[in-house]
Amino acid sequence: MLKLSILDQSPVSSGFTHSQALQQTIGLAQVADRLGYTRFWVSEHHNSAGLAGSSPEVLLSTLAARTSRIRLGSGGVLLPHYSPYKVAENFRMLEALYPGRIDLGIGRAPGGTPHTAKALRGISADMFEGLERFPAQVTDLLGFLADSVEPGHVFEGIRATPLVDSMPQVWLLGSTGQSGVYASQAGAAFCFAHFINGAGGQHAVRSYRSSFQPSALNVVPQATVCIYVLCAETQAEAEGLAASIDLRILQMEKGEFTGVKSPEEAADYVYSDWDQTRVRDNRSRMIIGDPNRVREQLLNLAESYQVDEVMVVTGGYRFETRLQTIELLAEAFNLEMRQHAF
Repeated sequence: MLKLSILDQSPVSSGFTHSQALQQTIGLAQVADRLGYTRFWVSEHHNSAGLAGSSPEVLLSTLAARTSRIRLGSGGVLLPHYSPYKVAENFRMLEALYPGRIDLGIGRAPGGTPHTAKALRGISADMFEGLERFPAQVTDLLGFLADSVEPGHVFEGIRATPLVDSMPQVWLLGSTGQSGVYASQAGAAFCFAHFINGAGGQHAVRSYRSSFQPSALNVVPQATVCIYVLCAETQAEAEGLAASIDLRILQMEKGEFTGVKSPEEAADYVYSDWDQTRVRDNRSRMIIGDPNRVREQLLNLAESYQVDEVMVVTGGYRFETRLQTIELLAEAFNLEMRQHAF
């Protein structure tokens, strides 16, 4: 009974516009809602030609209006750039409008270059100072969300509006064990980004569970893992389409944040020996194959992490490729049948 969710980065394929990429995200969310996926999260990236999603809270409001059941969230809001109070108000607003459907995923990555981070925080801001303040920012954010700012705190008496009786589900996101430490200390849920770091995630999740401190957010630890997935009717078809993901990840490692290339463009790319090694190594961050193979590997991944939910990042050049992945996965795991059974 593994639950499946989706993280969508609003990728921009070569030859397409950012507006088209965002419309594809909306379309993917609507299909995921119908098929029985548990969550649909959108990411935050800045100053990127290859990724259109720069403002998850704005995009979430549109997704919530266009769907009816699925939980929607940020994967994630990059808290070091922002005021915890304003983030609390943004997500209280979403919770007030769509109660019981909103997730607040929090990240501490820059989401762009150091120069871009300065533009986000103000020209005189120090990126490393923001990272040092992250634990205190999380504490302040949770205080505003739960109306539990402690007496004597500099923000005592300030409440985030609108005033609501419920709060978004809070997740801390990360590709290292440190984010798991912060999540356990805050009593928040934890999502490990296996699609960013294909090694060490199982240990990070075990450590999170063993040191988890119950809170108003969660009485018991809650964890999930996120991985790139491309599913097609046959293994050969999946491998051919995956060339676009292989090249995209490689180019991002090289600091080339261009759009997603077609399989034909990927085939024409001149790969050095180092490039080929990186492509092979990066397959540890991906599951590629036909429905039976992908289902088996997702179940194995979930077992290794000891989680009952896996989040997938769909890849590929064409929107139809991403759509095919979530449709085949839904069929392989009987998501629609399970949805209608409850």
